[in-house]
Amino acid sequence: MARAGAQGLARVAVVVRAGAAPMWWLGVCAAGIGVLVPGLTGRRIGVMAGAALFIIGAAVVAYGGRRRYAALAGSAVRAGKHDILQDRAVSVRTWRRGHRWWLLLAFLAALGSAFAVPAAGGMLLAGCGTGLRLKAAWLGRREQAGDALLWVRVDWLAAGGGRPAGKTVRGYRSTGIAAGDAAPGGARRRTAALV
Repeated sequence: MARAGAQGLARVAVVVRAGAAPMWWLGVCAAGIGVLVPGLTGRRIGVMAGAALFIIGAAVVAYGGRRRYAALAGSAVRAGKHDILQDRAVSVRTWRRGHRWWLLLAFLAALGSAFAVPAAGGMLLAGCGTGLRLKAAWLGRREQAGDALLWVRVDWLAAGGGRPAGKTVRGYRSTGIAAGDAAPGGARRRTAALV
């Protein structure tokens, strides 16, 4: 039973990383299907434009908002002993359920864009997924350097369990590096953590 004043906390890196895999795979599928369509520009131009959009999308997503994340991480306070740490699977499931319609619309838009520029929309979507993974890896390096994992209050996250650095987030909490069931950067722990 949760005590008075206890907060549910989700790992920041896990929330950031939650959309990486679905965006990557939906983008790859959309690009693969889209390359079969000749489109208005032709396949060669479509793939070249898609490669440029992949790089741009990955860079924008990976580097966007880093200043805000760094500021929140720098002012993180220690989590209380009664705070409830959310499992990695719960955070990922919440994000994916909350964003399933956006993911479907993005996939359909990427497929539709293939009739104009083959594969480009899918490659952009895959690039955004790659950018999320790169941002989570950056957060993981910060966590390892500071020897502390970063957490955000669940009730401060946007609807659908996203935006861990949004306007409603007023600060992060921190725990020891072995807390929770996710490694620095939000990936699954490969070995059992020593407590």
